[in-house]
Amino acid sequence: MEMKKNTTSKKIRLEDLVELMATLRGENGCPWDKKQTKTTIRPYIIEETYEVAEAVDENDPAKLREELGDLLFEIIFYAQMMTEEDGIDIYDIMADIHAKMVRRHPHIFGDVKVSGADEVLVNWEQIKQEEKKAERNSVLEGVPKNLPSLLRAHRLQSKASNVGFQWENFQQVIEKLDEEFYELRHAYKTGDVAQIEEEFGDMLFVMVSVARFLRVNPDNALQKAIKKFTTRFQHIEQQVKAAGKDWKDMSLGEMEHLWQESKSRS
Repeated sequence: MEMKKNTTSKKIRLEDLVELMATLRGENGCPWDKKQTKTTIRPYIIEETYEVAEAVDENDPAKLREELGDLLFEIIFYAQMMTEEDGIDIYDIMADIHAKMVRRHPHIFGDVKVSGADEVLVNWEQIKQEEKKAERNSVLEGVPKNLPSLLRAHRLQSKASNVGFQWENFQQVIEKLDEEFYELRHAYKTGDVAQIEEEFGDMLFVMVSVARFLRVNPDNALQKAIKKFTTRFQHIEQQVKAAGKDWKDMSLGEMEHLWQESKSRS
């Protein structure tokens, strides 16, 4: 797909967005924009982040361009409110992130040598821990508590592994998974709902470790599995409607046949 570039006579700069946001929040600005707070726009920046991720998954450059613009605008929105309330502007934010990226890439901007991407991550975590040692008491701090649980588990495990806390090989992880599955089956036999939930959570947590050893992002993998399931199930729905039937008219065997048919098409 050919992307259209900005053909206006004026090239839009960061300063133009900052000025636009200041106008919207100014004395004669937009009533809605003026009313917002850091708390009220929080859901919007989360939503826009997920829409960026969706555009990436769909490999849609036009959509990604639009969604990145929406996300950038939310960042400018926050920066404007910080200017008004805290005396911190977008250029302070840019200076901080610029300095941080230089500091955390000593293999580019310093004399540190690395053997590959894995060592970069280890160095990154060590530098980060040194930076945050005055305000953090744990290697695991810094992972947002409201991240989706699968992503949070992945990030926590990655942080722990960066300081050497991990299994030595894949076989050990598989053995741990077998152990957790055995405990889940035992819990199921007891009928204790709380224990079942606990053991199921333990098994999921180990599955995240399996994904890490396979160098698979578990959230991406699950998203693809969900998409695949949705496509195949909707094929069944279409066939049921085409046959003039209702779900109650379908046997499990018929639905399984349609499921297998949908698998062969994908």
